Amino acid sequence: MPVEAQAPRRGSVVWRYFGDARNMLLGPPLLVLQVAHPVVGAGVLQHSNYKQEPWQRLIRTYLSLSTMIYGGQRGAERETARLRRLHETIKGVDDQGRRYHALNPEAYLWVHATLVQGGVDAHRVFGRPLTDAQITEYYADMRQVGLLLGLREHHLPADWASFRAYYDERVLNRLENNQAVWDVIDSVRNLKKPLPVIPDLLWRPFGSAAGRLAHLVTVGALPDVMRDRLGLTWSSDQERRLRRFARLVRITMSLVIPPLRIAGGITAARITMALADRRERQARKNQPNRPGPSPANALTD
Repeated sequence: MPVEAQAPRRGSVVWRYFGDARNMLLGPPLLVLQVAHPVVGAGVLQHSNYKQEPWQRLIRTYLSLSTMIYGGQRGAERETARLRRLHETIKGVDDQGRRYHALNPEAYLWVHATLVQGGVDAHRVFGRPLTDAQITEYYADMRQVGLLLGLREHHLPADWASFRAYYDERVLNRLENNQAVWDVIDSVRNLKKPLPVIPDLLWRPFGSAAGRLAHLVTVGALPDVMRDRLGLTWSSDQERRLRRFARLVRITMSLVIPPLRIAGGITAARITMALADRRERQARKNQPNRPGPSPANALTD
């Protein structure tokens, strides 16, 4: 891992905005964009249980991101090593005969890029847009997160303008219409119960309404070129409904003091860190002479 890579600092722009609860509203469209990359889509189709356990997958992703941002240097490095171990075995051949590996730097960068852009978009749609100065600082810190993840300097665009050019080019020329995309869209539109104990009679009306709203946000937040590629329609009525919902979110969150907006992410990171510490103590107790985990290396070219 590059020695210069640093986890976000307490009070930084990333610290204050990335874990904002509103960002979770853009989780579904970001997942669509991620799996539209052929490498990511193939890995999800062949190695993920997302369709069977969407809520569990969402919680695991939330805990991972929270640890990267709010777990400090130790938490970010430990989570990086865990993610690399998890993705090392995710490889194979997709349905078009193309070989893939989850640690492909180009695909790894794309997933990171969707999260970078998603943090900016969430505040533009559901809050107050970040200023140019805030975006400059935000991207510099998220670039450090990319380095922590194992990406190299030459993988990452140097500044926000370069990142935006890269992002638009990837959407235009690299993303595709594949089965993983439609699995995500279907799971958003037809939300499963988060807990089996919830009675069907109670979940049906709530799940149906929540699914329609999540689908509206998903389609509305996708880049125009991606909507066209998927054949998704977007009407002026849908645009008005999305704006009304965004205004409601904006008004509601204005009543919440800023520290509480990121409290979930901070708490999730602390829980994850505490559980990881306990597992490490138990492992040392069971195998006192076992060497500690080696640091994660950067992704290969």
